[in-house]
Amino acid sequence: MAEKMVEKIERIRGQKDRIRNIAICAHIDHGKTTFSDNLLAGAGMISEELAGKQRFLDFAEDEQARGITIDAANVSMVHEFDKGEYLINLIDTPGHVDFGGDVTRAMRASDGCIVLSCAVEGVMPQTETVLRQALKERVKPTLFINKVDRLIKELQLTPEKMQERFIKIITHVNKLIKEIAEKEYGDKFQVSVNEGSVCFGSAFHKWALSLPYMKKSGITFKDVIDAYNNDTWKELAKKAPLHKVVLNMVIGHLPSPAQAQPYRIPKIWKGDLESEEGQALVKCDGNGPLFFVITKIVIDPQAGEISAGRLFSGTIRKGMDIYLNRRKMPSRIQQVFIYNGAKREIVDNVPCGNVIGIAGVKSAPGETITNKPTVPFEEITHLFEPVVTKSIEAKRPSDLPKLIEVLRMVQKEDPGIRVKINEETGEHLISGMGELHLEVIENRIRTNKGVEVTTSPPIVVYRESITKKCPQEVEGKSPNKHNKLYFLVEPLDADIIALVKKNDIPEGRIKKMTVELRDKFTNLGWETKIADKVKDIYKGNLFVDETKGIIHIGEIMEMLLDMFEDVMENGPLAREPCFGVKVRLMDCTLHEDTIHRGPAQMYPAIREGIREAMRLSGPMLFEPVQTLQFEAPPEYMGEISKLIANKRGQLVDMNQDESRIMVIGKLPVAAMFGLASDLRSSTEGRGNYSLVDQNFEKMPFELQEKTIKQIRERKGLSENQ
Repeated sequence: MAEKMVEKIERIRGQKDRIRNIAICAHIDHGKTTFSDNLLAGAGMISEELAGKQRFLDFAEDEQARGITIDAANVSMVHEFDKGEYLINLIDTPGHVDFGGDVTRAMRASDGCIVLSCAVEGVMPQTETVLRQALKERVKPTLFINKVDRLIKELQLTPEKMQERFIKIITHVNKLIKEIAEKEYGDKFQVSVNEGSVCFGSAFHKWALSLPYMKKSGITFKDVIDAYNNDTWKELAKKAPLHKVVLNMVIGHLPSPAQAQPYRIPKIWKGDLESEEGQALVKCDGNGPLFFVITKIVIDPQAGEISAGRLFSGTIRKGMDIYLNRRKMPSRIQQVFIYNGAKREIVDNVPCGNVIGIAGVKSAPGETITNKPTVPFEEITHLFEPVVTKSIEAKRPSDLPKLIEVLRMVQKEDPGIRVKINEETGEHLISGMGELHLEVIENRIRTNKGVEVTTSPPIVVYRESITKKCPQEVEGKSPNKHNKLYFLVEPLDADIIALVKKNDIPEGRIKKMTVELRDKFTNLGWETKIADKVKDIYKGNLFVDETKGIIHIGEIMEMLLDMFEDVMENGPLAREPCFGVKVRLMDCTLHEDTIHRGPAQMYPAIREGIREAMRLSGPMLFEPVQTLQFEAPPEYMGEISKLIANKRGQLVDMNQDESRIMVIGKLPVAAMFGLASDLRSSTEGRGNYSLVDQNFEKMPFELQEKTIKQIRERKGLSENQ
């Protein structure tokens, strides 16, 4: 069977108009993996009886044990539509917010997505998050309303009430698309029942309906309701098979690579669109220069690193010499794979427009692979940052080298994890999206990688910032007293922070200020001559060189930026990362002789000058705060309010429908440890919560000193460090 599928895939993979690259995304437990199983069963890749129970794309042991998807999984299959064959490259993505980084990366490889929404729960916070991730990459959505059987059997709604519920979900999704997408795509990407970009059904019972299919087959919603009332619902899977209805929608409404790349490439690649490379990318040209973007890395014990990703231009062949643009080094492709669920099939070559795997390349997700050095694709950035950290160490000292290697591998496999390896102190820190994220990673280090580790209780990552402008210029003096630098710091404008967050102002060192970038500053009220002097944008902070007529400034600029970035990583209060800080170099006097202004002299002068200026600018700790949506039966309203208050949280909103209450609360991450079990015990297991938003807010004044002291003690910092 697999052989046959591979032959079919090989036959179609060169026909760009017959390829669809799609991701399946939704809130946790809205039925994505069961839905994927049905599509695979329809393609003859798994048995129909097992579809929905097998959870074919959850092939890691911990995914099967926990009953959730942790890793995005790729599969390629062939579907017949209007007497033609189409290749569907499908990525099943996780729904739990802790693994949302996988969704972001899957969107880079996809041109379209199917957003699942539960008919009973409706649009949930994570539904909004996945839409945000898709539209950020200009990925076109379609909608599948799942678990319709529950409306009939459990809630026993009348057809009118069901219709009301469907309209409410579709309207909500369209409203979100309009709000989130860029202006010209807000209307273009709307989903519509009449056009057929919305389906209804039950992934568990293997049936689906769309308006075009109902017209064609003559099946109505009344037939569905009757089938459940007469207990003949099993026949629905034959009359309206889910895979057929959904894949017809995918082929009819989601774009092929040739249709999608003309509008997606300008968003995700900032090179010259008129160049040979730009034209090949826009046209999805199989004979053009090579462009392959890695979206996921899996470490296979036999084959080594397997890099999965999307081929945007050119044709990839085994044995091909290539160039890694982010690592700035040449490499060679040893093998090329197409996907078949958990299995990979080796092929000789694949033309552009496909989602494939390659072996022999050592890199990281987000890497752009080309024939020669060029402009890489935009970095893949996730909506939320890792805010929970644990210290991790090997139980046996002899395992230490292995642990360092394993941590580097873990970071490759899941870029949502941040690993900080301090070779000097021997402390290794792993940061993740939440408790579950870190628990899964720990587990995998123990079971898959065979390293016994111990971890500390979770630590929260804070941020440092300043609250006012520095009252006077602060002098930074080099140890030999021959070099003096004068700094001013002030809070960065909120408008600029917002633009940096949206990536409208790209981060990085600025060698030469472009007109386009300068305009972004001047439009916000900056003087042109000051905007021209911005030298570095680093993690939401800005460095401006406002000196005039300093002869040797060019020679020390890299050292200035090195230390500016160092202080922004390790702020003055507790060596936590900084944000929203604008550092201005106002003047400096430098020694004539190069030997007297080397790194040993300049580094301390710059570092201490910036830190001291920040100390005079009302520095404060900001803590990560998450906005959560709690859900439970109405009788637990008081318990949830009490729980939010006990965890230093604030109640933002409260709504109630027929059977549930929805409470929105803001909670500091530091007080959230153990929230899942506290919620279970206070609602007798009937409550759950999901993440709506995350940001950093000023920590209450009375907790500042105590927290700073605790962090400094933990890091072993003395009073004057």
